[in-house]
Amino acid sequence: MMIIGCDYHPSWQQFCWMNQDSGETGENQLDHSSGEAERYYRQLPAPALIGMESTGNCQWFLELLGRLGHEVWVGDAARIRAGEVRRQKHDRRDAELILRLLLEKRFPRIWVPSGEEKDLRQLLIHRWKLVRLRVQIKNELQHLAMNQGVTRKRQL
Repeated sequence: MMIIGCDYHPSWQQFCWMNQDSGETGENQLDHSSGEAERYYRQLPAPALIGMESTGNCQWFLELLGRLGHEVWVGDAARIRAGEVRRQKHDRRDAELILRLLLEKRFPRIWVPSGEEKDLRQLLIHRWKLVRLRVQIKNELQHLAMNQGVTRKRQL
């Protein structure tokens, strides 16, 4: 089984890997816009364990890995960073640190909502915005009417 520590960025990623069967290790950098990352993970035998820090703009990547049958662990970025003694950030060292935490079984994994839960949350946020907009418009209309001397309270 392959274990991969991935330092993800929106346009590229740095990762370190270890093949548990052979003990072979390595590192690589992949570009997202050229499709290099997608090609790499498609040819990777499933299941692979991939660890990465929690970050934004990575939904497409998480969905891709899920469809390909890989297991993705998302970790608490602050606790991962606390695992490194050096304060200077370096992408290669960050990927090595994530891999080391996975191998030592100390990876600070966090809960990630499923696709259905994310869709439901988006619908709730949309509804909340619509309700807020309706209340705001009603308050503005009432304010305009009151400035013109019309006071009908709830019948307005």
